Amino acid sequence: MSPVLRRLLTRILAVPITLLVITAVLYAFVMLTPAETRATLYMPRNLSPRVTEEQIQKLLDQAIERYHLNDPYPVQYAYWISNLVQGNWGYSATLQEDVLSAILRRTPATAELTIYSILVFIPLGLVGGVIAAARQNRLADHGFRFTAFIATSLPPFILALVLISIFYVNLRWFAPERVSTAMGFVVSSDEFRQYTGLLTIDGLLNRRPDVSLDALRHLAMPVFTLAIFHWATLGRVTRAIMIEEFKKEYTVAARARGIPEHKITWRHTLRNAISPALTSSLLSAAALLTGVFVVEIIFSFNGVSMVALRSMQFVPDAPAAMGFAIYSVLIVLILMGLLDLIQAILNPHAQETD
Repeated sequence: MSPVLRRLLTRILAVPITLLVITAVLYAFVMLTPAETRATLYMPRNLSPRVTEEQIQKLLDQAIERYHLNDPYPVQYAYWISNLVQGNWGYSATLQEDVLSAILRRTPATAELTIYSILVFIPLGLVGGVIAAARQNRLADHGFRFTAFIATSLPPFILALVLISIFYVNLRWFAPERVSTAMGFVVSSDEFRQYTGLLTIDGLLNRRPDVSLDALRHLAMPVFTLAIFHWATLGRVTRAIMIEEFKKEYTVAARARGIPEHKITWRHTLRNAISPALTSSLLSAAALLTGVFVVEIIFSFNGVSMVALRSMQFVPDAPAAMGFAIYSVLIVLILMGLLDLIQAILNPHAQETD
């Protein structure tokens, strides 16, 4: 069996085991909330003021029995995981809809923000690291290291608040939320078709470039907030790898043969440095998920993070919280699987480390 196929099969088999372990721990924490407290989430919202305490208690008992809220933890977990496999992620009383539907409806916003952040930080990080390494200890290198140091030192939520203060409150160049109010009416109209859920693309497919441009303007601040930290991390990793590659014999031999420096840098040295640099890129992409949920909340982007936020606002909503956790774990596992696959393709003779 080839190393690529063996790595892929190992990762596929590890997914359900990892999911079981993580969800079992998370579910145990969620279930610390008393059964009666969780049962209040399933109470009717339009109860009559004349309802008695006995009637309320009866409704609570019915909810506890119906949703297995008073069973032992293993029974509750087994009941929940069996429904999860069947596509039933539970009903969220705080969201007033099925958890899976709520997550899928908000996924395009999160995906659009994540995709554009990755498209920004990966190429700029690679190019910035290569240029800094090629001009080591010169002005460009010092400027890159200084900027990268600031970018990695500044927490994303602080940067987000600074950007809002400057570019929205003072300059009025960019605004929070996903689109402006006017474009929101266009997007929600019956004439506007949601082909992909990504407004920058759907605007073009609907022949409404004004929608795409408006969506890009609203993406500017959150994308910059997410990308800057990972750009700095990837750039510093690429710089360090390139400097080591410049010292190796094949680079010295290429210079001795009179090959131009830019060809040595971009055609030979970068080719050998791209594998570990891409590894850092995918690790950053996985870590990006942690930041994207915080940035969504700050910029009112109405993505998947709203499921987690709403689930913890008042009484903990176990179905919504667990649905959000499962969604996050699945995305990270997919990205880590992609990382393993790319590593195996780029270096098929590497020894297995799993």
